[in-house]
Amino acid sequence: MELLGKIKNREATIGVVGLGYVGLPLLMEFVEQGFTTIGFDIDDRKVEKLNRGESYIKHIADDRIKKVRETKLFEATADFGRIKESDCILICVPTPLNKYREPDLKYITDTGETLSKHIRAGQLIILESSTYPGTTEEVLLPILEKSGLKGHKDFWVAFSPEREDPNNPNFNTKTIPKVVGANDPHALELAKTLYDQVIVQTVPVSSSQAAEATKLLENIFRSVNIALVNEMKMILDRMGIDVWEVINAAKTKPFGYMAFYPGPGLGGHCIPIDPFYLTWKAREYEMNTRFIELAGEINTMMPYWVINKVMDALNDEGKSLKGSRVLVLGAAYKKDIDDPRESPSFKLMEILIDKGAKVDYNDPFIPELPSMRMYDVQGKSVELTPDSLGSYDCVLVSTDHSAYDWEFICRHARLLVDTRNATLGVKDSKAKIIKA
Repeated sequence: MELLGKIKNREATIGVVGLGYVGLPLLMEFVEQGFTTIGFDIDDRKVEKLNRGESYIKHIADDRIKKVRETKLFEATADFGRIKESDCILICVPTPLNKYREPDLKYITDTGETLSKHIRAGQLIILESSTYPGTTEEVLLPILEKSGLKGHKDFWVAFSPEREDPNNPNFNTKTIPKVVGANDPHALELAKTLYDQVIVQTVPVSSSQAAEATKLLENIFRSVNIALVNEMKMILDRMGIDVWEVINAAKTKPFGYMAFYPGPGLGGHCIPIDPFYLTWKAREYEMNTRFIELAGEINTMMPYWVINKVMDALNDEGKSLKGSRVLVLGAAYKKDIDDPRESPSFKLMEILIDKGAKVDYNDPFIPELPSMRMYDVQGKSVELTPDSLGSYDCVLVSTDHSAYDWEFICRHARLLVDTRNATLGVKDSKAKIIKA
């Protein structure tokens, strides 16, 4: 019961492994509630920036990093030998798919192997990475037990899925309820008590498997509904009906309907990936996930549908896609953030390049395209000027950042293909605008 008391008294040291879009804001919540914290990351550049009081995530200001550094309660390090200093360890590492759309647990297993060399008795270890039911108990726990310690006896494990939505104006890490699951009652009590100190509400469930499944259901729900509205977009486009007008009319119904919006493809680290974790696990039980796989088919074909709209629009202007200059607006996976993970913009650019187009991009928050696991698209953000906009055969809207002046863009572009309904309400347009 010693650890439980340290958590309640906020005397426990919190270690967070993985200082990205999930781990960093979570760590700062603990600092701001008076916990001593240690942030662990294999990226020395992130460690150095944080220790200088600098942020590398757009929606987390430098001032906030400086403030938590000034408390002397936070330090970032790449030295995983310091894991033993932590009482509670939160694992916030990526869980991507491999090229066969199967779970890639390398980051979890590598982290587990590293931790197994340094953990000590009495620690609580919580996995936050989105994954299939059974990962915590069947994959992570046996690796941790290579330490010679016994799980749920010498140390405890739990699962609590991250629910970050970067730059959401209405919800943040502190105000989004936290689901917590563990296969040991004391582990569950420890994990719930820990998050109770910093999160507005904790929601305990009966097992880590139930908590893992909760996160998958949340994102499968979104994936299926986005696929539905993407399919509606393609059908209504053929009929000459504006899908955004239909959605806005439908959402006036005060019950039984929730608005989802179409786009050029799925983005982010959850919706394009998490459903396939359950699809893969379901095969172990001889089950087919037909809804999930159908939604995946529709969503993954959307970039190709968009490029066909670009080709048709250019064809109407007497041009072919091959040799045309195309400017893609937005590299982030959603508006007003600097996160390019799984952004459909990369797929759009890849297809355009493969078809012989000359492609540039602009994103006010991503000055240079980062190296991506699945794409080798390189370049630097070009400046938006009257001359530059007018020099492109087509401007393709992929991400509708609020920073974009749509009147300005439409005044100077020649042809614009809009996948986000961003140009709604634009009155002064020289550009021919095509909805896609």
